[in-house]
Amino acid sequence: MNRRPSLPGAAELFRLTAAATPPEVSESVEPPVQRRGSGRTKHTTKITVYVSDEELLALEQARLALRGSYSLGVDRGRVVREAIAIVLDDLETHGDASLLVRRLREQ
Repeated sequence: MNRRPSLPGAAELFRLTAAATPPEVSESVEPPVQRRGSGRTKHTTKITVYVSDEELLALEQARLALRGSYSLGVDRGRVVREAIAIVLDDLETHGDASLLVRRLREQ
């Protein structure tokens, strides 16, 4: 009797979780769909962002305000993903006049 547990192989551990298909190019003239943060899904890609103590404190205060004042129990990652979606949407819509471009030019 083999008492060793059966473990998954490397192919099962490192398999792609989503089909890698090239994005479709749309020739329609419809306005772009507003971006949304990905919400509570399994994320397959990670980045590291360094923030100052003040920025981290402000982010945590925003999370607590969302929870206390608006009954939205979200984590910091969700707040950041939504903020990224908002900024990218604004950049796509307003281009040179977007808040991101204006603020980056100030630096």
